Amino acid sequence: MTEDYRKIELIMSLRNQGIRDQKILEAIERTPREMFLGPSFQPMAYADQALPIACGQTISQPYVVAFMTDRLKLNDRCKVLEIGTGSGYQTAILSPLCRRVYTIERYRTLAREAGERFKVLGLSNVTQMVGDGYKGWPRLAPFDRIIVTAAAAEVPQALGDQLAMGGIMIIPLQSGPMSQELVRISRDERGFVHERLLPVRFVPLVEGIARES
Repeated sequence: MTEDYRKIELIMSLRNQGIRDQKILEAIERTPREMFLGPSFQPMAYADQALPIACGQTISQPYVVAFMTDRLKLNDRCKVLEIGTGSGYQTAILSPLCRRVYTIERYRTLAREAGERFKVLGLSNVTQMVGDGYKGWPRLAPFDRIIVTAAAAEVPQALGDQLAMGGIMIIPLQSGPMSQELVRISRDERGFVHERLLPVRFVPLVEGIARES
């Protein structure tokens, strides 16, 4: 089975699971997921599953990437903050759908490798930082959209503060000892409205910058 055929199968699967936004599907179709994986996992690039990457992290299942992106309700004016660059795959999907993506990663190795991929792909509207995702990026706040790609026990106060009025945040939250839920948070004049979306499984959101050997 060719890579192109596997990619077509993935797009059809996403459609069947309710992802109908053509711009999101096109972003996924045009983004070479194999570029974001180590050699041993590249043959599985278009399987609809999460896969391991460096530093004990994962690249999310394509359906979850598409779902989170869809629920952000992006437009070409949006200024987006991403917490957890990881491999850079989610960043690459966001890039053509918004004005600018600011992405924070706590592992220098992951940030460096992701940055190299962004250059190859020509993603000129992506700005990176190695930092503590819990603190967000206050110097550049507020953000129209915030997407968090690791699970927290509760919404970090700094991220709520940095969400613009009328903005949307998507974040996985611990819902029990062994369970997580994806939550969409909308901010308006009355405060924050939480909407539960679906069960998920993400690596934990950890404070601080990682110490790497």
